Amino acid sequence: MYVPPEWPAEVRPPSVPDWERSAVAWLLDAVPPDYRAYEVLRRHPIALARMASHHVRAAIEAARSGYRGAAVELKGHLPPHAIEAVLDAYRQEGPRLVRLSRSIEVVERALRGDLFTATMRNHP
Repeated sequence: MYVPPEWPAEVRPPSVPDWERSAVAWLLDAVPPDYRAYEVLRRHPIALARMASHHVRAAIEAARSGYRGAAVELKGHLPPHAIEAVLDAYRQEGPRLVRLSRSIEVVERALRGDLFTATMRNHP
């Protein structure tokens, strides 16, 4: 079975029996640890995927906001090289969160029953 490139390596393909268990474990790693306390999220992985999606999208916006304001907010409190290191952390974290968001999206689609197919692309 084809899975898209955004499919997380930690999640078994949807063609494997009981793959949802690996999806739940992976999704729980994408959200705050307190989410593990809610049995409803284990019983209903689609709900967990929705909550994970909202959480990660909020983290993306927080990282963008933090990046935009870091130099001004930290000036006078950190040396310039430390501020640059903070900005570098944001530059790495932002793309990681975007990749995570895309992976959550494809896992959620699979949990909803979507089937993925490889498409042929014409190259000039």
